[in-house]
Amino acid sequence: MKAAIGRLLTRTLTSPTLRTTRRRLLAWRRTRKGKPAVLHYFHEAADPYSHLAAQMLPAIAARYRITITPHLVSPPDAAAAPDADRLACWARRDAALLARATGLNMPGNAQPPAETTTAHLNAALTAAIAHGDFAATAIAAGTALWRGEPLPTHPQASPSETQAALATGNALRLKLRHYLGATFHFEGEWYWGIDRLHHLERRLTEQGLDTTPAAPPLMPVRDVTLSGPPGTAQGRVLHMYLSFRSPYSYIAVPRAQALAAHYGAELKLRFVLPMVMRGLPVPSAKRIYIMLDTKREAERLNLPFGKSVDPVGLGVERGLAVLHHAIPAGQGAAFALSFLQGAFADGIDATTQSGLHQMATRANLPNALVTAALADETWRATAEENRAEMLQAGLWGVPCFRVDDGPMVWGQDRLWVIEQALATAAA
Repeated sequence: MKAAIGRLLTRTLTSPTLRTTRRRLLAWRRTRKGKPAVLHYFHEAADPYSHLAAQMLPAIAARYRITITPHLVSPPDAAAAPDADRLACWARRDAALLARATGLNMPGNAQPPAETTTAHLNAALTAAIAHGDFAATAIAAGTALWRGEPLPTHPQASPSETQAALATGNALRLKLRHYLGATFHFEGEWYWGIDRLHHLERRLTEQGLDTTPAAPPLMPVRDVTLSGPPGTAQGRVLHMYLSFRSPYSYIAVPRAQALAAHYGAELKLRFVLPMVMRGLPVPSAKRIYIMLDTKREAERLNLPFGKSVDPVGLGVERGLAVLHHAIPAGQGAAFALSFLQGAFADGIDATTQSGLHQMATRANLPNALVTAALADETWRATAEENRAEMLQAGLWGVPCFRVDDGPMVWGQDRLWVIEQALATAAA
């Protein structure tokens, strides 16, 4: 019964038909009332991703027939973004990487700003919202902030006004069910950072809000292309850290396989326990956003997604036990994909004997291997070793990737970074 309810809920939540109907209804209500299309932008002053997103606001406003309403928000709480120090360190490094790839501004040696500097910036941004020049202020002040320079002279709101602005932004973000800064909300749907602007732009274009619909998007998709010379990474190892409860891990596996095959690298799967099974809570708003975001990305990648049965607990443990044995048998990637697709697209209950057997059978794993795997607990030590490696590299979430002993990157939308490393491995 629990599995059936899970399938129904996730299929409903991720239904393209329901999404289209909701979009059309909200657009119809807006046009019937003669109201402008409003894009809400949530900015966190000391967030590198917010600095990148703010730099896109003038171009978005110039191209699309929308009104951008900015809001200030505080950092996410520990439940939504655990291990805050590692997250902040990674965000600075990742934002600098994105800036280099997109032509935006973010230095590679940025340091965490002092609380007093952040408070000063929030006061300036609060005043800027009131004066209608938020984007220009956010870009100029953010540039100075991350360069470690004195902030430009801008009008300052009072401490009480600044706190009120943050409280209002936080309350609206909570009401609309999100938890991060650098986020855009348009008529019922969320888009995080510049990585998801292509989804937002496509939607705005489809709704007739694009002034130049034939032009390329302001922020195109960055992803695997397999356009580099084949075989350049012979003898190299592509490490993938994954979890069997991570939908992002699911949609990353096929591309990781394709990268390894094209560039001649060995794909080495490094499994870890899900965050919730490592004592790290995952709030409902975060789970829902991840499911909806993965659905959009899965559609872009032509992967099935949405008929889900949560394998947390016994399902994950049994799956990792089998994966631990499937890897040395040469079937690790096949089983990982079978398990993840089963859990997130096919509605297979991995907690049952029949469900796990179905996942193993279609990965060509013999019954004897599955039986031996389920009687072997050594996978736990391997999962812990992999987790320790991630923490040592400054990360804790999945999927993560690295080539040989190179720098680790986090996210299924950073596989283009890994492809660059593989394509130039010979050099």
